[in-house]
Amino acid sequence: MLEGVQVIIPALDEEATIGAVVAGLRGLGLRRVRVVENGSRDRTAEVARAAGAEVLIEPRRGYGQACWTGAQGLAPEVAWLLFVDADGSDDLADVARLLAAADAGADFVLGDRRARPEARAVMTPVQNFGNALATTLIRLGWGHAYHDLGPLRLVRRSLFEAARMEDRGFGWTIELQVRAVELRARIVELPVGYGRRKGGRSKISGTIRGSVRAGAIILATIGRLYWRRTRRA
Repeated sequence: MLEGVQVIIPALDEEATIGAVVAGLRGLGLRRVRVVENGSRDRTAEVARAAGAEVLIEPRRGYGQACWTGAQGLAPEVAWLLFVDADGSDDLADVARLLAAADAGADFVLGDRRARPEARAVMTPVQNFGNALATTLIRLGWGHAYHDLGPLRLVRRSLFEAARMEDRGFGWTIELQVRAVELRARIVELPVGYGRRKGGRSKISGTIRGSVRAGAIILATIGRLYWRRTRRA
């Protein structure tokens, strides 16, 4: 199965962490590791290449834009997309469990950081607030009880293509989870480990401004998706 997995890592100014993340993934036997350099001002691209990753340059800023770019031009044999954070906070030891769930029939496997107290405690107030708000609104609007908006996620390529993702910012994670529900995908959430970023600086969490921005993005994204759903209905 490993040969059919394309790893996609959006990266913005992650010179301090990206090398270890790429090396860790390759150490698991994953050979298709793609880093999308999203307008960094440091040596993110050079470090990623030295660690063995394929590097794509995407100057248009946005988490969703980087994810979208990383998912283009895939080899025909790629059947799965594995999204991983570049900051070293994901516990890569959990990747094997995500792959096992996919092998057992899941279409979308999401790492749930909030299932483990030690991982939940590491999450910032902004992350906990955003997760609680988003998962509650998804449950109210779509009837599916997610527990997290975790960055470690494995999605079947056919599901990803059917989702026709539109968001190019931080609403990307929410849109993918909503579209998986709308497409009646087989969704599995698994408890995963989570740690503090190994270096660099968070792009959204940790500040009052970041908290307000996160809340606004969540509300705007879910509002747009719900309006689109009602129009289709």
